[in-house]
Amino acid sequence: MCASYGLDPLSTYGLEPLDERETRNALERWQKERGGNAKITGKKALNLNPLITSDEDGHRELNLAWWWIHVGNEPAQFSAFNARDDKLLSSRVWKTPFREHRALAPATWYVEKGRKFALPGGEAFGIASIMTLAHRDDEPMLTYALVTRDAVEQAATVHPRMPLVLPRELHDDWLDPSNVGDGELLAEALSASEELSRSMEFVDGR
Repeated sequence: MCASYGLDPLSTYGLEPLDERETRNALERWQKERGGNAKITGKKALNLNPLITSDEDGHRELNLAWWWIHVGNEPAQFSAFNARDDKLLSSRVWKTPFREHRALAPATWYVEKGRKFALPGGEAFGIASIMTLAHRDDEPMLTYALVTRDAVEQAATVHPRMPLVLPRELHDDWLDPSNVGDGELLAEALSASEELSRSMEFVDGR
C-alpha cells in the first residue's frame, strides 16, 4: 500500500493546472515547506497535500487536501489513505466518493516498502484518487485516498499493489463530476493505466 509519494520541482509538469503561474507559486510554497513529500495527514502535524480537482465545466484547481478519507467530519477509523480498485463499487465508504468525487494526486515518484519508483525520464503523472468534503474548525476541507491496482513488472517484485496511474488522455473523464463513477469508468481506467504501470521503474539505485 502506497504510504509516500512526492512531486519534484520541474521546469514544466504538463499537468493542468500545475504550470499556471498562480498555481505554480502555491505549489512551490508547498514543496519548500514539505520538501516535495506527500505524507499521510496527521491530526497534530496537519500536513496537507496537493490535489487536482475539476468542476463540470472542466475548470481544474489545485487544492491542499487531507490524505485520509473522512467519514462525516472525522478521519475514518480504518486505513483510509488507499482505496483498492476492486472495492470501489462495493465498499460503503468508497462507493459514493468514486461515483461523485474523483481527483488526481500529482506526483513524480512514489515509495513502496522503501523502494522508490518513477516513470522513465522522471515526468509527472497523476494518481487516481477519490475524495470527500469535510469541515475542520467550520472551514471546508477536501480529504482523499489514492486508488490502488494490482502491481505489475518491477513494482510487483516489491508489493502486490501499486497506485493507479492514469494517462493524460483519461484525466478529463476521471475528473469530470458529471461522469458517474461506475464499472465502465473503472474498467477504462485500469486498461488505460496498464502501459504506464508497466513503465514504472526503480530509481533508488538498488
